[in-house]
Amino acid sequence: MTLQTLADRLGVSRTTASNAFNRPDQLNPALRERVLALASELGYAGPDPAGRALRSGRAGAIGVMFTEGLSYAFEDPAAIATLGGVAAEAERAATSLVLLPASFSSSGGPTAAAVRAAIVDAFFIISLPEGHPGVLAALERNVPVVIADTPRVDGVPFVGIDDRGGARAAAAHLAELGHERIGVIAFRLRADDYEGLVDARRRHEARYRVTRERLEGYADALGAGWDDVPLYETFPNSRAAGARAARALLALEPRPTALLAMSDELALGVLDVAGELELDVPRELSVVGYDDVPAAAAAALTTVRQPLVEKGRAAGRMLLEALDGGTPADVALPTELVVRGSTSRP
Repeated sequence: MTLQTLADRLGVSRTTASNAFNRPDQLNPALRERVLALASELGYAGPDPAGRALRSGRAGAIGVMFTEGLSYAFEDPAAIATLGGVAAEAERAATSLVLLPASFSSSGGPTAAAVRAAIVDAFFIISLPEGHPGVLAALERNVPVVIADTPRVDGVPFVGIDDRGGARAAAAHLAELGHERIGVIAFRLRADDYEGLVDARRRHEARYRVTRERLEGYADALGAGWDDVPLYETFPNSRAAGARAARALLALEPRPTALLAMSDELALGVLDVAGELELDVPRELSVVGYDDVPAAAAAALTTVRQPLVEKGRAAGRMLLEALDGGTPADVALPTELVVRGSTSRP
């Protein structure tokens, strides 16, 4: 059943039948009722949305590409906040968001095939590794693209924070308190399945910009002893992953007196393990996170605050500006160290 079939049965033009669905103000109400009644009788639901998008040149949707699977968008507080900001701006323009499926590999990210098949007007990319096939496929589509956090691609509008500066402030805070045995819990460094303690070579080959810059910030503050700092790489960004990393680092001899986590979710996992091991926080173990999600304040977690919602809103405004033919400028947002009760002198 097609629109033309419906028009032929009624003895009207295809445009008249189309107006019954798309431009009701252009049609006599009685004729529109006849068109809709016959459509219902024949089981015709209306013009195909994909076909309408092809004819109009607009899909009315932005494709969102996450570093992890689709469920990550609903599980990670930082991702939820950023996506909420994008959605708020998209709503203003009556534009939808389409979450693109990720690969089954732990390296995450949408497949190139999914990106090529997506019926969208633009792409918003969050934290994919450099050279990821999904990113390359999006750029090949020749539609507006905005990237948040990573990767950084020449000529592509970018929104991010001072990752290095925020990490430097977090590590400097611990150093100033007198901590000398510090461990680090890092996001994924490369797009593979590795989880565990990281050697010097791997830590200097990080393929994710955010991970790399936060490591550089920690190194700035900790100085010459940086290469001796135990570093545990884990994924995904979850409380459970933070707990796994904490158990490994706290089993080292001598045990670290402080742990730097690249997110609050990882840091909250550290606090869980500290409770299991009956370690007093902060007297026996200081913990610093990153993001300042709502749960951080409730846990009295010292952390680096970043404007997650505003990051999403900025990305949304940039995408809408590009869709209107503009050339959006990059946006750099500030960070702030928020000292709470999870850190003290060792």
